[in-house]
Amino acid sequence: MKWYVTFGQIHIHKINGRTFDKDCVAVINGETPEQCDKMAFELFGDKFHRYSSQMPQMEYFPRGLIEVNPM
Repeated sequence: MKWYVTFGQIHIHKINGRTFDKDCVAVINGETPEQCDKMAFELFGDKFHRYSSQMPQMEYFPRGLIEVNPM
């Protein structure tokens, strides 16, 4: 399954040479919602806006989708 994570205006994360911020959506791949949820908190702590299994409206994210852990 895919888990979509968005970020607030001041949330900026640099992970493995990639920048996650308000202009992109992080995509976490996992077997279960619980696994995806755990990974989101491990990667971003509590510094993200929201997460969901539903893809957000992409017109608000000009940098598009960034896979955290491609399957």
